[in-house]
This record gives sequence, C-alpha cells and structure tokens, in this order.
Amino acid sequence: MRTTGGNQAAETRRRLLDAAEHLFIDRGYEGLSMRQITAHAGTNLAAVNYHFGNKDTMLRELLSQRLDRLNEERLRLLDACEAAGQVPDCETILGVLFVPAMQLGRDPGAGPAFLRLLGRVYSDASPFIRDHLQQHYRPIFGRFFDAFARALPHVPRSELGLRLHFALKSLSGVLATDDMDELVAELSMGQSIPDTELLARLVALVSPALTAPLGTPTQVGKIHRLQQLSQARSIGCDRKHAPPAAPAEA
Repeated sequence: MRTTGGNQAAETRRRLLDAAEHLFIDRGYEGLSMRQITAHAGTNLAAVNYHFGNKDTMLRELLSQRLDRLNEERLRLLDACEAAGQVPDCETILGVLFVPAMQLGRDPGAGPAFLRLLGRVYSDASPFIRDHLQQHYRPIFGRFFDAFARALPHVPRSELGLRLHFALKSLSGVLATDDMDELVAELSMGQSIPDTELLARLVALVSPALTAPLGTPTQVGKIHRLQQLSQARSIGCDRKHAPPAAPAEA
C-alpha cells in the first residue's frame, strides 16, 4: 500500500509539472493560474499545496528540472572548447549554446516542447522569471558573456551586451512560437538535412547580430535618405488630398 501510494503521489506530481509546463509555454507566467494547472492535470488545489505549496515553488522546480541539465552541458562543452588554450570564435560559442539545446530537444526525457519552453523562459517579461534567471543562472550568463567578449575584443562590453540581448531575444521569440518540427522545417527549407547543418544555419542567421557593423556612417546615411524621401512623399500626399480652397468672396 505504501508503494502504491508513493507511486500515485509521484504520478500526481508529474502531472502537475507537465500541466504547468504546457500552460506556461502557451500563456507565460502572468497568464498562468493554479486553477488552470489543476484542471489541466486532473487534480485539485490540495494536491498543489501538498506537493509544492504555491505556483512559484512549482515553477522553480520546473525550471530547475529543465534548465539545470542544459546549462551544465553548455558549460562542459565550453570548457572543452577552451581546453586547448585557444579562444573560441563567435560562431563556436553560439554553437555551444545551441548544440546541447538541440540534443535535449531530441531527447524524449526532456519533454517534446523543450525548445518552446526555452523560448518562453528567455522571452517572458514577468519579474518572477527575470529574478529566477538572475538568481540561479547569473554566473553562467557571465561565463558566456566573457567568452563572447574574448571572441570579439574590438566590441565594447556595453555594445556587446546590447547585441547579445537583441540576438538572443529575437531567437527566443522564434523558439517560443515554434515546436521542434516547425523549427526544423523552417531551417531545412524543405530539404532533408542533418542536425549538424540545421544548427550551422541557425548560427549563420544569429551571428551577424553580434558581428555586423553597427550604425556606420554609410548605414546612417541610407536611413537619413529614406527619412527624407518618406517625409517628401508624405507632404506631397497631404497636398494632394487637401480639400479645395474656398472661392474668394466678390
């Protein structure tokens, strides 16, 4: 009886975490309620209180289960790349971020929506998620930031932070809306290609955000000319559609 009861408790806990993951991916932290979780899991609030106590504790456990292994794999791979004493280039470091994520995305034990969960976590704007990432993974963020800084020594650290923010936020937005099959279909463009090439394409799409020139005089000049052209056309359009002037009185 104790074994049966323990199995049932473990199954209830698993269902609650699975429900929380599914709903968090679709609705984000702010759109997630305890009643939605219990309804999706087929259980009740008493079970949540017994196993976790509250929504935040449940989310912390979920994120730890999903992210801890990923980041451990990333750090091991980065250590291996740096072990030879060479400085990995930008594309290699991006690959260090992506390769373990793709591998776990293929692993049934990590959950079929692993990549979508990553996208939601890194794009969710709720203070709870931001604080959790800062508290638990700040040293890992710092480790990778330093690796990118060594790979791009000519880029000021403040600019590098901006570039990484936009590059990874943009990628997170894609991951949050696409499941594994959709991501593969987009990157493969109808071809049958291995994960090695899929990831190489992903790195090629993201790396220019870190390496392309930023706000050069040529770039600024092009935008300035477009602004002038847009303003001139707007003025011309306003004149074309302006009501006719009233006839002068005799």
